[in-house]
Amino acid sequence: MNMYSYILRRLLYVIPVLLGVCFIIFIIFNVVAPDPAYVLLGRHATIEQINQLHKELGTDLPFWNQYLNTVKTAFTFDFGSSWSSKQQISEMIKAGAGPSLTLTVPLFIITFIVSISIALLVSFYRGGFIDKFVLLLSIAMMSISSLAYILFGQWFFAYKLGWFEIAGYEPGFPNFIPYTVLPVLLYLAFSWGPDTRFYRSMILDEVYQDYVRTARAKGVGELSIMFKHVLKNAMVPILTYGIIQIPMLFLGLLLAESFFGIPGLGNITIKALNTSDFPVIKAMTILSALAFIVFGVITDVLYTIVDPRMKLK
Repeated sequence: MNMYSYILRRLLYVIPVLLGVCFIIFIIFNVVAPDPAYVLLGRHATIEQINQLHKELGTDLPFWNQYLNTVKTAFTFDFGSSWSSKQQISEMIKAGAGPSLTLTVPLFIITFIVSISIALLVSFYRGGFIDKFVLLLSIAMMSISSLAYILFGQWFFAYKLGWFEIAGYEPGFPNFIPYTVLPVLLYLAFSWGPDTRFYRSMILDEVYQDYVRTARAKGVGELSIMFKHVLKNAMVPILTYGIIQIPMLFLGLLLAESFFGIPGLGNITIKALNTSDFPVIKAMTILSALAFIVFGVITDVLYTIVDPRMKLK
């Protein structure tokens, strides 16, 4: 099976998975969640007003039709209008995607490079002072809440020292850079610890394999072993962990975007939660599920590139 056939087959597998995800989302928002008519109109609404709103929202339709509407929104990205702002949700997502990407893209690249580099360093000096110090420091920094990082960073680095903007956002390159540097650095300080510990474990799993001992017996240098052999063979779990962080970054940036006033997808979600804007929350839930599914496919494809031993099946 060639690469294109494999990718097409993996994409076809996405359809039943997406249908199942849509069913779960439908149950949560259309069955378990409160009646949207009471959320919008309040408890004192008349029966006529409630029935009229049910008709406008389509919640008077049979459950099967409502489920098909949920599936339709997932495939067409037509999520309807926001209850609070009356804007088209698709337009809100387009407007918020840019600011979110200015955070997530540098975050992913910088965090991945820094974490891998530190993991290689401590693996090279495994069991020594550097290894123990980095592990202790990572545990200490992981123990601090992300909210504490944000509040301290805004107060000390932005307010007291004046090195960064406290909050705000200006679209367009390079206008957004002064507003995104501090949240990127704060997230890096919070996330490098668990990432480094995971990558270190994966690298050390390879360090103690027989092929490494054989390479050392043949006189291959330690640096050459780490970069040419160990890192290459550890790339499968590293890719799995690293790529799955991309959709998770969206969830992790909810607080950052809200506190720093960045009008991204995370900020939109926080506002929707505060106003019980179910259509927006539902749209963001579907997008998050789609992101995990798509990046899961990307991970499977990359497996076959970094490790030829894995067959295309």
